[in-house]
Amino acid sequence: MPRTTTSRTRPGFVCAECGWQTTKWTGRCGECQAWGTVAEAGAPTVRTTTAAAVREPARPIAEIDVEAARATPTGVDEFDRVLGGGLVPGAVVLMAGEPGVGKSTLLLDTASRAAAHGRTVLYVTAEESAAQVRLRAERIGALRPRLLLAAETDLATVLGHVEASAPDLLVLDSVQTIASGEVEGAAGGVAQVREVAGAVIAAAKRRGLATLLVGHVTKDGSIAGPRTLEHLVDVVCQFEGDRHSRLRLLRAVKNRYGPTDEVGCFELGEDGIVGLADPSGLFVSRTPEPVPGTCVTVTLEGRRPLMAELQSLVSPSPAQGSARRVTSGLESSRIAMILAVLERRLGLPVANRDTYVATVGGVRLAEPSVDLAVALAVTSAAVDRPLARGLVAFGEVGLAGEVRRVDGVPRRLQEAGRLGVRAAIVPAGSAAGAPAGMTVLEAATLADAVRHARLDP
Repeated sequence: MPRTTTSRTRPGFVCAECGWQTTKWTGRCGECQAWGTVAEAGAPTVRTTTAAAVREPARPIAEIDVEAARATPTGVDEFDRVLGGGLVPGAVVLMAGEPGVGKSTLLLDTASRAAAHGRTVLYVTAEESAAQVRLRAERIGALRPRLLLAAETDLATVLGHVEASAPDLLVLDSVQTIASGEVEGAAGGVAQVREVAGAVIAAAKRRGLATLLVGHVTKDGSIAGPRTLEHLVDVVCQFEGDRHSRLRLLRAVKNRYGPTDEVGCFELGEDGIVGLADPSGLFVSRTPEPVPGTCVTVTLEGRRPLMAELQSLVSPSPAQGSARRVTSGLESSRIAMILAVLERRLGLPVANRDTYVATVGGVRLAEPSVDLAVALAVTSAAVDRPLARGLVAFGEVGLAGEVRRVDGVPRRLQEAGRLGVRAAIVPAGSAAGAPAGMTVLEAATLADAVRHARLDP
């Protein structure tokens, strides 16, 4: 006897990116705002779903074996930190990032470490030849007997390699360069990416095979391909880094098996990629004497506190009425707001002067807690007086000149104390949790912070 019977007429047009449906064609999707993705749907269909035989009866949830879902460490500590302990059997991880950021190097190193611990790893490359991957593996010391390499671009052949080698870990580089002969269109198209990802994910779930997929990103930084790709996989990781810096950050945008607020830090070099368990020292300069225009802060990348230094330079503008605002590693709109607050609330003359603000080490800081450090660095540069050595500051600055509280103050203070800091300027009511021997100065307003830093104009 049929369990459910549904009769549904498909709409006239469907968005290939997000599945939005409409009765008439539009050039732009009304849901995801993508251009050129709305296409005519198929003919009306009537579908009937009948009850199928149950292969395994439902059991009480307390009787389910959880050992099959235990995470196995990859051997890369920073990668395991982001994943939540390691790779779960059958889990599919999508690694996205800009070209040249180091995705393939990180996954090749992960595959090598897994093979070194006795696991069979199949690395499928569709963008490079097998010889090119072998040269990279030799350079980073990733040659292992149990690391199998195949250069394929056909989906059916890739699945055949999986059946033949029965690996414990599959690495596919990349999902946008594999094509299926059953689907029309070139590799990388919406239909091709959906088919390839669906087939690989189905094989991974059926075999309990941990799978790592490499994905490209578009110009705006989003993952290329259909939006459903991010929903199909279990973990979505973003690999970020400045092309001119050796620092790389790995973030989990989505994680069904662990936290999404952890960040892994890596250093990319000629000999491969190395995890950085303590990267704070990379973002602080080592000047022998205090310099005007510098201020150290403690930011939270996920749940990890990182100490970073901000530098500012304020100089007379050669063109009256058109002062320059140049930022590096910081949001320009946020810097413009802080400069306006300094001008209006403290009377600091910066409106007609060129202002440059940058971070040390190429780190990007988007957290509002760096506002106070930016304000103190600019004030220090404007009055040409340095801050005291061993001083950190963090807090969000409001338009009224108030200093607002931020999250994770005890963790920030503990990190600063571990690195030798002996004084901190924090928002009012945030002194709790400071380590022994640290002087904590509370500031309710920006004027209080400037006075604590001894930068009064």
